[in-house]
Amino acid sequence: MAYQTIDGVRVWGNPDQGALSQAKTCAEHGNVVQALLMADHHKGYSQPIGGVIVYDGQISPSGVGYDIACGNKAVRTNLLAADIKPRLSEIMNQIARKVSFGVGRVNSEKVDDELFDDSDWGVYAAIGRQEHDKLKSLARDQLGTVGSGNHFVDLFEEDGTGRLWIGNHFGSRGFGHKTASGFLNLAAGRDFLANAPGEKMDQPPVLFEMNSELGDMYFRAMKLAGRYAYAGREYVIKQVLAIVGGEADFEVHNHHNYAWRETHSGNDTIVVRKGATPSAPGQVGFIGGSMSDISVIVRGKDSDENRDSFYSTVHGAGRIMSRTQAAGKMNWKTRNRSGGQISMDQMMQAVHDFGVELRGAGTDESPFVYRKLQEVLDAHSETIEVLHALRPIGVCMAGADEFDPYKD
Repeated sequence: MAYQTIDGVRVWGNPDQGALSQAKTCAEHGNVVQALLMADHHKGYSQPIGGVIVYDGQISPSGVGYDIACGNKAVRTNLLAADIKPRLSEIMNQIARKVSFGVGRVNSEKVDDELFDDSDWGVYAAIGRQEHDKLKSLARDQLGTVGSGNHFVDLFEEDGTGRLWIGNHFGSRGFGHKTASGFLNLAAGRDFLANAPGEKMDQPPVLFEMNSELGDMYFRAMKLAGRYAYAGREYVIKQVLAIVGGEADFEVHNHHNYAWRETHSGNDTIVVRKGATPSAPGQVGFIGGSMSDISVIVRGKDSDENRDSFYSTVHGAGRIMSRTQAAGKMNWKTRNRSGGQISMDQMMQAVHDFGVELRGAGTDESPFVYRKLQEVLDAHSETIEVLHALRPIGVCMAGADEFDPYKD
């Protein structure tokens, strides 16, 4: 087996002690069947990113996290990358103008969707009319916006075939964030829309019994946020397809911050994946690398090790440098940063050398802050197979120095 078991936690890749400590804390609270760390793991809020906790009859809103249903969508187009390379610069300009990137942004073109008639909005109505109206209004405004942090819209060239792919990465935006914070408030006896006190990274997980009122309400709200994230990613992909003038002939779409009802070894479980991609046998997933690295389409294997992983794998390359280490501390009065280890010149040179047309992004998302994707894929070689390797040719993100509370 490619993993090791450390104090009961199954660990793929090189153990990060901070993330391992968080996983151990999660394993010690509630009805835990198994705690796991994927090879891209690093510290997160309460449950580590790249962490998977399997529960018997419980769900953890802190485990799912604030960016409920963050995930990826990728489509293969009917075009070759060579078809668009002569106009790649203008295409990336159009993507940056057309798609809404940044913090707290609303979509200039309001998107109507049948999910706004979903019966699960009744969860918020049961909490209160103000809560329902505020979150639904926010959701309407932000559907189809990408946000900031590590969220992106990319164009790729597939190795071997030269086919053009489009991929994106973001979640349920402010609606998901306020849903998460609202249920954490309710768990602590506060009002749903209260301003929560400062969070502690290493605090124990918040748990709801699935058969409790709060557990049922949260699960319904989380699933609604999941449908919302799917709708947003689909909308953005359609926008980019229109810009490049192509059609999709294959697609991959998955969450990696979510909780699923799953049966493992004949037992019903709740699998909470934070920064981890589902990888059941035959299931396909899109895993993104850095802006100067490959991304991949993978498929889960029918193997003993994949069963041991509770059908989970990495969601990306995994950070090796924090945002502050990379970009330095921000003085919000002067809008200047100091103490960063990565300069903008270094980042732009690396991106240029890789042949990427970049729009937006700061040094905290530079290639230097991430592992090489192949390293973490190798650690999971017995659980997944790579179907397509995708090389980025265009990357679009929010501008530098935007703090995004809705990132994962």
